Amino acid sequence: EVQLVESGGGAVEVGGSLRLSCAASGYTSSRYCMGWFRQAPGKEREVVALIDSTGRTLYDDSVKGRFTVSKDNTKTTLYLQMNSLKPQDTAMYYCATGEGAIRFSFPYWRPFCDWHYWGQGTQVTVSS
Repeated sequence: EVQLVESGGGAVEVGGSLRLSCAASGYTSSRYCMGWFRQAPGKEREVVALIDSTGRTLYDDSVKGRFTVSKDNTKTTLYLQMNSLKPQDTAMYYCATGEGAIRFSFPYWRPFCDWHYWGQGTQVTVSS
């Protein structure tokens, strides 16, 4: 059984930092995507940052230069380092994983990922 457990959320002030972690277990594919998504109240879930098994990454424009997605070499833990946090970053953050890869599909790099497994989420609140 695949399980994803997020941690590291909390309340911070504008400009602060948080590091989210997602502990993954039970997933054995060698070709996979892992990603962070977020959903604010009243809004749709959106992609934040993605990484595939080759280490290729994609970021939403709203977090480029502020957030960094990474994974450990054993692929069991996914991280999201969030710096220079803004009130609009306030949301429930979810990690997800599944088969796939980030590939070039002219004119952009795009995720071709099956987001089959999801964690329960961790809340991030940024106050001004």
